[in-house]
Amino acid sequence: MPTYSYLCPGCGNKFEQFQTITARPLRTCPKCGKRRLKRLIGTGAGIIFKGSGFYQTDYRSESYKKAERSEKSSAEKKTAGESKKTKVGADAESKKKSV
Repeated sequence: MPTYSYLCPGCGNKFEQFQTITARPLRTCPKCGKRRLKRLIGTGAGIIFKGSGFYQTDYRSESYKKAERSEKSSAEKKTAGESKKTKVGADAESKKKSV
């Protein structure tokens, strides 16, 4: 459930309230009782990592990223080379059949 911030311009009371997204905004100040309550624009929720449940491997090092890129490029070159061989082999076989 989202947390909404409210401010009462009458008494200066500022507070937060847990509400569902579909709930109507509050209008009456719980401190002074006036119906001048305003919902404030929030900054939104961010991800907060707390605790000891995070590992060094969650964030890859630069050396790992470089090795991964080199493996990917060599695999692409190998695949491109195999497709050329297959095409050349198919052309040679078609010539043999036509003779």
